Amino acid sequence: MLLGIDHGNYAVKTPEFDFVSGLAEHTVRPPMTEEILEYQGKYWTLSGKRLSYMRDKTKDDRFFLLSLFAIAKELESRGKYMPMEKIQLAVGLPPEHYGLLREHFGNYFKNRGLVEFVYRGKPYRIFIDQVMVFPQAYAAVIPKSSLIVKTVRVFVIDIGGYTTDVLLLRNGKPDLQFCRSLETGIITMNNEIVRKVGALHDMRIEEEHISAVLGGQEIVLPEDIKITIKEEAERHAKEILDQLRELQVDLRANPAIFIGGGSMLLKSYLQQSPLVIQADFIEDCHANAIGYEMLAQSQMNRKTKQ
Repeated sequence: MLLGIDHGNYAVKTPEFDFVSGLAEHTVRPPMTEEILEYQGKYWTLSGKRLSYMRDKTKDDRFFLLSLFAIAKELESRGKYMPMEKIQLAVGLPPEHYGLLREHFGNYFKNRGLVEFVYRGKPYRIFIDQVMVFPQAYAAVIPKSSLIVKTVRVFVIDIGGYTTDVLLLRNGKPDLQFCRSLETGIITMNNEIVRKVGALHDMRIEEEHISAVLGGQEIVLPEDIKITIKEEAERHAKEILDQLRELQVDLRANPAIFIGGGSMLLKSYLQQSPLVIQADFIEDCHANAIGYEMLAQSQMNRKTKQ
């Protein structure tokens, strides 16, 4: 089974599912929930509180455990549950880290032998026999490749949880000599908004409040706090564009494709900015995971033909 997983700092995404990159560990089976993963004598549940930012997601097993949740969810959804399943995994890294960490990240999932766990009371035995690693951002635009291949230059900008990743495409092909990663993602913005609201209004808000306000959802918050959230979000969007210009990413002279959950939250501010001449938005948060699968399938087909 081929499965693409996007291991975001804020959320894990597969072609069908997305959930916060948060885990809770339990020494005994937790009550009042069926979504429990048993692995190596411990119980794990998903948590709405995300993990602290990890530049190297391989330093412990937490992102591997999140991957087991993702794999089990997809196996159930696709109706492919079997007592034993061989997995071909397609994953990704920010373009700037791709060359340096590609092999290391792939090895994180491989060489684990037969992995046995229980999810929602059902036993799983999986063997990850192949791991293919691709550049984030590029993968997300693969479904639109027939359009971008005709564009001389386009910047793909992925505003994610902790980073904003930028990749230049020339006639649809990634230029890995020009890729940048800025620590200006949504987590950074949220932390500043929480601090600002606390200082100005003496109120503690959470990331869910911020997402709801910027997403236009109904939420019980005083109007002055909503204004502060929107003003800080607009300021953050401008800061991202200013930093891009410092990196010689001038979106007044080049079209842009914005992807990632952060791009959706900041969409109106990015569209209205005089620093952006033409912008398309890929609103599907599963786009990278879908692209990983498409790239992996193409790679596997080429090897079969050889």
